Amino acid sequence: MIRKRSLVRRTAAVATAGAALFVLAACGGDGSGTAGHGGHSAASTTPSASASASQGKHNPADVAFAKGMIPHHRQAVEMADLAPGRAGSAEVRKLAADIEKAQAPEIRALSGWLTSWGEEVPAAGAMDHSAHGMGGMMTDEEMSGLGDASGRAFDTAFLELMIKHHEGAVEMARTERADGSYGPATKMAGEIIASQSAEIERMRKLLGED
Repeated sequence: MIRKRSLVRRTAAVATAGAALFVLAACGGDGSGTAGHGGHSAASTTPSASASASQGKHNPADVAFAKGMIPHHRQAVEMADLAPGRAGSAEVRKLAADIEKAQAPEIRALSGWLTSWGEEVPAAGAMDHSAHGMGGMMTDEEMSGLGDASGRAFDTAFLELMIKHHEGAVEMARTERADGSYGPATKMAGEIIASQSAEIERMRKLLGED
């Protein structure tokens, strides 16, 4: 009888140890799956296409935001690229550099998201002309006039046009915040609202409006 109880205890102990090993194996199975991705800061909104798939589901509003903001940002960068050789004010040149520094990485992030969703990234230079004037987008005539200006005339035109451009981006970002479901996209939208609203105030001061 004692021998039988001892055998039962040994059998139970083995079963318990086996269960513990199974639990440990299950817990340690894929420890590298998402580690490190949560470390992205506001300054580096450039998740890779594969990593972005782990950030939650997207919806049509997220797709529309990315597809609309890419050409919008590209035009802002194109405008900013004119400043070094044409601006008369050091403050305007600095503002243009800040705009390019902020928006170029966002273009890469937006493009990566579209790719990860199986969506087409808007081709560079293939902007739909019907989009001009929408979301604060510059017309061909406005862009041509800006490119022909220099000195104080350039500064004034750049600031006035970029204010309108930023106001369009802020409106697009507010729509994404209200309707989007993809976490990184709604986060970027919030950052755009904050940063571009601050730049609008900065530009108004340079124009002497405040």
